[in-house]
Amino acid sequence: MSIRVMLVDDQVLLRTGFRMVLAAQPDMEVVAEAGDGAEALEVLAGTEVDVVLMDVRMPRLDGVEATRRICLQEGAPKVLILTTFDLDEYAFSALKVGASGFMLKDVPPAELLGAIRAVHSGDAVVAPSTTRRLLDRFTPMLPSTTKEPASAELARLTGREREVMLLVAQGLSNGEIAARLVLSEATVKTHVGRILTKLGLRDRVQVVVLAYESGLVRAGGGAGQ
Repeated sequence: MSIRVMLVDDQVLLRTGFRMVLAAQPDMEVVAEAGDGAEALEVLAGTEVDVVLMDVRMPRLDGVEATRRICLQEGAPKVLILTTFDLDEYAFSALKVGASGFMLKDVPPAELLGAIRAVHSGDAVVAPSTTRRLLDRFTPMLPSTTKEPASAELARLTGREREVMLLVAQGLSNGEIAARLVLSEATVKTHVGRILTKLGLRDRVQVVVLAYESGLVRAGGGAGQ
């Protein structure tokens, strides 16, 4: 079954380029397009979509607010943010409201296709180190509104799960975490899954965001108190 993709960008030429790349793939199909977030929500109401490629800076309704509204819906498609700049406050905001990751608009086609497949399979596609750089830059500028609730949520984790969460937030892959804790990679994956379930998070990206907001990780990548 093909991955049903929606393109949301106010630049028609850019959508055309992405559509051509995706149309050449046997496992992908562009089923919808929109020129801004408001139109995207209208189209999604009547179209079944698996992955949304979402621009952030658009007229009427930007990609961050559109992503927030999409991610609140039951059975929502995964959202992959497209941004022009590596360190973009819009991308940071989109991660906070539920995007599964972000890619630069000038990403090589093979990487974009891999990202779409990864998001569709349930993985986050932002390299943890890239996410950390976003958080390191923008977290100190934003007031934390979730510190107390986040602390209560973290209390649900076992000691081992908290340990795994800290390493996820510091940018380690499952394999690196397994080596660090002398566990199998499958066991680490199980722990990550339980962390997501207990904390009500969509993916690893939101694990990183919550770890920063709760003070488990400080800006700069170190462990908090």
